[in-house]
Amino acid sequence: MCGITGIVDTLGKREIDRDLLHRMNESQYHRGPDEGGIHIEPGVGLAHRRLSIIDLSSGQQPLFNEDGSVVIVYNGEIYNFQQLSEELKAAGHRFKTHCDTEVIVHAWEEWGEACVEHFRGMFAFAIWDRRQEMLFMARDRLGIKPLFYAHLSNGQLLFGSELKAIFEHPELKWEIDPKAVEEYFGYGYVPEPRTILKNVYKLSPGHHLTIRRGGKTPEPVEYWDVPFQLSPAMDEVEAQEEMIRRLREAVDIRLVSEVPLGAFLSGGVDSSAVVAMMAGLSSDPVNTCSISFGDPKFNEAKYAQEVAERYATNHQVGEVDPNDFGLLKKLAGLYDEPYADSSAMPTYRVCELARKHVTVALSGDGGDENLAGYRRYRWHTYEEKMRSLMPLALRRSLFGFLGAAYPKLDWAPKIFRGKSTFQSLARDSVEGYFHSISIFSNEMRSQLFSDSFKSELQGYNGVEVLRRHAQNSPTDHPLSLVQYLDMKTYLVGDILTKVDRASMAHSLEVRVPLLDHKLVEWISSLPPNLKLKGREGKYIFKKGLEPLLPNSILYRPKMGFAVPLAGWFRGSLKQQVRDVLLGSEIMDTGIFNKKYLEHLIDQHQSGLRDYSAPIWTLLMFAAFQKKLPGHSQGLNG
Repeated sequence: MCGITGIVDTLGKREIDRDLLHRMNESQYHRGPDEGGIHIEPGVGLAHRRLSIIDLSSGQQPLFNEDGSVVIVYNGEIYNFQQLSEELKAAGHRFKTHCDTEVIVHAWEEWGEACVEHFRGMFAFAIWDRRQEMLFMARDRLGIKPLFYAHLSNGQLLFGSELKAIFEHPELKWEIDPKAVEEYFGYGYVPEPRTILKNVYKLSPGHHLTIRRGGKTPEPVEYWDVPFQLSPAMDEVEAQEEMIRRLREAVDIRLVSEVPLGAFLSGGVDSSAVVAMMAGLSSDPVNTCSISFGDPKFNEAKYAQEVAERYATNHQVGEVDPNDFGLLKKLAGLYDEPYADSSAMPTYRVCELARKHVTVALSGDGGDENLAGYRRYRWHTYEEKMRSLMPLALRRSLFGFLGAAYPKLDWAPKIFRGKSTFQSLARDSVEGYFHSISIFSNEMRSQLFSDSFKSELQGYNGVEVLRRHAQNSPTDHPLSLVQYLDMKTYLVGDILTKVDRASMAHSLEVRVPLLDHKLVEWISSLPPNLKLKGREGKYIFKKGLEPLLPNSILYRPKMGFAVPLAGWFRGSLKQQVRDVLLGSEIMDTGIFNKKYLEHLIDQHQSGLRDYSAPIWTLLMFAAFQKKLPGHSQGLNG
């Protein structure tokens, strides 16, 4: 696992500033503390920080082909690199190392842009081909590894594993994108391909980008998508057995490592399944780690202990202080742009714990999106049944009225909290799903933003992100569609971003077997009723795991990495919230309506409403704002 960065002159062969490239590279030192490398030639500068996992003695980057005409910087793991190596050797390619990086170089020579279709793994890389005067960048199918890029007005193209590398360039314009702000306050992150800054982008998962010197910069090209094509009929027992066989194989290929390896174990279904597979594949005890919370409402440690004891793992438990405020400022530096998932704090801590014992950890991320594990999928399917009973115009009138008239009852059991459901039913399917996942609803964002900022938006709404993906979706099944939307947005923009930054902050590589693209393709081909059956999400997965895990693990209510924000903002952080969100720095941006900010804080701190998630989202935006040159800068940077 590594960090990559580079500068390419797309107009000519102007000299690359070595000191600048070095600073860009060193800004990502945490991603690869073992070694650093830089290559500069006319108009091209590539740099790399290395975390050594395989072929420790060689494989330094930037890495070249035999005649030095092709050079690569790469972050990730190609799990089928040994098979590809043999195939490429048979085609006449000569290898100097035993690492997966060199496989990519020769694959590029053999197959060109189609090389990515041969790789099984997680990756983000940039190849400079001197003979063709071409830069080729690619990102893995699910977006496990990040890749950012920016076009400067001087003709230079910058790229990096993290935004902080691009931020080092003195000619980068720090101009906030209003559409990114709108999206952030809807989703809690800035979805691909946008970033918080104009003219700086994320390369979307399953895409590559080819830039020829002197030519126009093209749009990225998609090379893979989740197919959601139903397979021939398979009975439940056969599906269960095939599920476990495929999961075991996906785990097995991720156990190759020349450094200590282990797993995160939360006590949830997905991480427990991964550990069960690892235990069956290894003759040595599996290294596992988990986090313990003081508050029983958030504490899964006892379930993790149950799995650890069943499989006799070397289990480490870290206790998290329920008032772990120390990370608040650090999070803005980790994520580089506004990012509002508060579970980033315990994720950071579990990565910190894991790195004391291992260099590589397997995680259970991706199971909820793949197998319909989120409760919101169940509620969405209920709402879709209601939507199918009457036309949109009638629903807008009836449920729009009920949604406006019904009181907001945050404190009540979910069955009595009908306001949000009525509001969702008054919308079409995609808009209704956006409403159900939004941190700030349309109505809230309308009050949150100032009139001048709303003018900047020119009517743009964050739901357009979901609409764009829905238009390209290979499925229109109500459940499969929202799974697809989450894979394109929440999975990559929130979950995988959280894990990548938190793990790489500690120079820890995380591998994600449930996001093996062959496994994802197969799961997507299963009938939706094998994923969500009645009230049971991950149905076929859990049935297949029954011989391996107890029902107390498989069928208990989902908890997740929750943080007690509501209490913090009414207690220890009460005054800090007011000082930050009502202070001059955030108001000087011109983005916010101060009266509505006061309303949010007053309602929350009085106990009348739970606005902890919106307040946290605002705090993370304010923390990013402090990173801007000159601090209190508005939309014009």
